[in-house]
Amino acid sequence: METKSYSIGALVGRFQVHELHDAHHYLIKQVVDNQKKVILFLGVTKTSSTKKNPLDFETRKRMIQKHYPEVTILALPDFGDDKRWAQEMDKRIREVYPIGDVLMYGGRDSFIPYYKKGGGQFDCKELDQYTFVSGTEVRKMVSEQVKDSSDFRAGVIYQSYNQYPKVHPCVDIAPFNEDGTKVLLAKKPFEDGWRFIGGFAHPKDSSYEVTAKRKFMDEAGPAEIGDIKYITSLRVDDWRYRSEEDKITTILFKCKFMFGRIEPSQEISELRWFDLKWIRDTWYDMKDNHITGIGMVQEHQELMKSLIKSELK
Repeated sequence: METKSYSIGALVGRFQVHELHDAHHYLIKQVVDNQKKVILFLGVTKTSSTKKNPLDFETRKRMIQKHYPEVTILALPDFGDDKRWAQEMDKRIREVYPIGDVLMYGGRDSFIPYYKKGGGQFDCKELDQYTFVSGTEVRKMVSEQVKDSSDFRAGVIYQSYNQYPKVHPCVDIAPFNEDGTKVLLAKKPFEDGWRFIGGFAHPKDSSYEVTAKRKFMDEAGPAEIGDIKYITSLRVDDWRYRSEEDKITTILFKCKFMFGRIEPSQEISELRWFDLKWIRDTWYDMKDNHITGIGMVQEHQELMKSLIKSELK
């Protein structure tokens, strides 16, 4: 295929690094040397400020334009299917250059197979690469460096402000004994009140029920729980996030203690079985609708009310 017969060259990449490396320059220069009209698409994800996609479109655009001011740089959003993605790319090319033959360039492991699968209308060419650099390794290396400069600090602040507010999901667990008369509560070091066993969900957890089993093992095991049932969910007034835009939402489960040994982890100072009837009489006043008696940490008071209501039904 003779590239000189094409008047327009297009290249797609993410360029999620703090500066262009040799492999980037090699690819871009091959396109710039072959065509006078060049469009470089920067992939834009639906997520923001992640480890794989830490940089927004404008930041990457300025980085590339510093070296290649003659190149037209466009944003290309991700789509759920190849056909729509390819059609969007073709449309944006024609919005910039309505007339002329277009050649799509890609390196090793590039977008070309997905573009062809999606029915893209333009010809493609895979570029030779003499060197390969892992963007993941570059980002990891950069993430381990702290620099004493105002630009570095400004970048950290910029990143923190340019992301969506987050909700951190947690689970709280109310394990009952075999006859359902007692519930296991935990106390953390340097806290006076009792709380439910629980903690943050993890991306590897396939469900919140799995999170509940994992957190019980982490904080009170080695032991097993079962018959996990949803009670309620609510936003927790956690002291760590009271002044933050991000918040914690927790899901309360009740369950049965199946078997094993109850043993506090390093995060837990004490575990104790409480008689449910005593908790009802001492902690919960149905008329006044508030917790009374021994202290419960503030973020767990509403959860305790919901648990007792469920047991009174």
